[in-house]
Amino acid sequence: MIATSVTYDVVLLIHVMAAVATLIVLIVMRWSARLVARGADAQTQRARFPARRNWAARVMHLIPITGVIMVASGGHDVSMGHPWVIVGIVIYLAAAGHLEARVLPLERSIGEMIHRDGAADAQQGKKLVTTIDVLLALVAVAFVVMLVQF
Repeated sequence: MIATSVTYDVVLLIHVMAAVATLIVLIVMRWSARLVARGADAQTQRARFPARRNWAARVMHLIPITGVIMVASGGHDVSMGHPWVIVGIVIYLAAAGHLEARVLPLERSIGEMIHRDGAADAQQGKKLVTTIDVLLALVAVAFVVMLVQF
């Protein structure tokens, strides 16, 4: 479906870049959580968990926006009637819900704990690693679905 229109190709590029950025952000978040789980020193924890909201993780929300634009401009090869488009939307909803309801609140509470107490509990770090792993699994499934396009 590449090179059918300039709009489609530009939006596809943005879609892929948002997906790659999401993956990078999640890997960095997991790495930071793993440092806490391994008992990193207070200075390292404070550097990895700043006392502010994580807006970078929300780049994931660009993926369905660009996906819908591609569906609208893609012709009959890419339409809402294709199962892989529907599956992609369902996976996004699950991933976004998990990000906003589990991952980011836990990350925020760990950050608050670090800035209040000097360091976070290793158990909290392990819990964050696990929640990020679930999110990465959802992203991996979405990636496979988008590549296979059954």
